[in-house]
Amino acid sequence: MKRPIRIGLIGMGGFAGSHHGTVAQLEERGEARLICTCDPRAAEFGPQQEQWRFAQRGVKVFDDYRIMLEACHTELDAVVVPTPIQLHAEMHASAAAFGLPCYLEKPATLDHAELEGMIALDARLSKASLVGFNFVIEKPRLALKERLLAGEFGGMRGATLTAVWPRPTIYFQRNEWAGRLVVGDHVVIDSCLGNALAHFVYDLLFWAGRSSVYSCAQLAAVRAELYRAHAIEGADTFFVEADTSTGVTMRFALSHACSGPSSQSEEVICERATVRYVVGQHAEVRWTDGRVERIGLEPFDSLAENHLEYYRYLRGDSPRPAATLADSRPFVALNNLAYVSSGEISAIPPELISPERDEKEQKDYLNVRGLQAAQDQFILRGTWPSVAGWRREPGVVATLSDLPRFHDVVRGMAQR
Repeated sequence: MKRPIRIGLIGMGGFAGSHHGTVAQLEERGEARLICTCDPRAAEFGPQQEQWRFAQRGVKVFDDYRIMLEACHTELDAVVVPTPIQLHAEMHASAAAFGLPCYLEKPATLDHAELEGMIALDARLSKASLVGFNFVIEKPRLALKERLLAGEFGGMRGATLTAVWPRPTIYFQRNEWAGRLVVGDHVVIDSCLGNALAHFVYDLLFWAGRSSVYSCAQLAAVRAELYRAHAIEGADTFFVEADTSTGVTMRFALSHACSGPSSQSEEVICERATVRYVVGQHAEVRWTDGRVERIGLEPFDSLAENHLEYYRYLRGDSPRPAATLADSRPFVALNNLAYVSSGEISAIPPELISPERDEKEQKDYLNVRGLQAAQDQFILRGTWPSVAGWRREPGVVATLSDLPRFHDVVRGMAQR
C-alpha cells in the first residue's frame, strides 16, 4: 500500500486556502496527510480551521513557520509554500535546513540571484523541490511535446503567447506587494508576466525546450516594452520577444489592462504544422497541407494533479518533479531581462484608456482601446507598440550577460 505523503503547509489565507482544500481531499483518498500548518494570524482563521476539520484530522497549528518546522520536521516529507513571492526563499531555506523539499507555489522567485541560492540549497537535499507550474503535466501537452521532439511537425520556427487577463483596480490593492517592483529591500516585480500568467509563460518556454520532455528553452536575447495603464509601481502590459539558443523566436503579448472575458492562446509554429493549445479548452494541430487535427482536453484539476505528481516523485515512483528550481532559470531570466531591455515602464497614452464598470461584479476596470490590435500586430508581424504610436523609445537587446544590471534597473524604475 502506498504511504500518505506527510505535509506541512505554510499559510491559511489567500491561495494557501486552495492548497488546504486540495490536501484535505487527497487525505480522504489516502494520498496525503496534513501534519501541521501555520499562519501569523492563525486565530483569525477559526471558521476555516473548522471547515478543514483540523481538530478531527489531528492537524497541529502554529503562528510561526520556523517554530512549526522545529517542532514537526521529523514527521514531514515535504513543505508546501503558497505564500507571497518575497517570502519563498527564506521559507525554502528553513525547510532545507531540516532536509525537507518544498512544493513552492509559482513563481519560486523572480530574482535570478536569489534563484541561484535556492538551487544551491536544493541540490543538497535527497529530494528536489517542485515549482508549481501547473499545466506542464497535462497528458495531451506531454504527448504533443513528444511529437515535437520526434520531429513530426518539422523544425520549430517560432512560438507565441497571447493573453488578456482582466484585473479590476482593486486587484492591485489586495496586499502590500501587488503590482509592486520592490517591497522593502526585496525585488518583487509582481506582474502578469511573472505571476498571474506565469503558468502560460512557462508553458511556452516548455514547448521550445529541446533536450528532453520537461526541458525549457534556453534564452539568447530578450527585447521588451513594458507599459502600465493602472496607477501602480510595476507594469500591467507586456510585449516581449525572446530568441532561444536554438534560433527560435518567441513572442509574448500579455495584459491586465482590459475588461470582459479572459483569454489565452499558446502557439508553436513549425515547418509542417502549427500547434495551438488553449488551456482548459482544446488543442489543435493545423498542418500546412490543410489537415486539422483537433485534440480534446479533459477536465483537469491542476492543483490536485500537481500535488499527486509530486507525491509520486517523493515516493520514488517518478524520476523527477515536473518543474524544478533549476528548470525555472529561463523563466526568471526572461522576466529579469524584460525589465533590463525595456529600461522603463511607460504610461499607455491616456486617450487610449477608458474606465469600465462591471455592474454585476461591482468592480472597476481599465480598458485599453486597440489593445487586441496591438497584440495581433506584435505577435504576427513583430510590430512594437512604440512604432504603432504608444509614444516611447523601443527596448534594447538584453542578453544573459546583462543580468547583473537587473537590480539597479528595477530599483531605478521604483525610484522614478
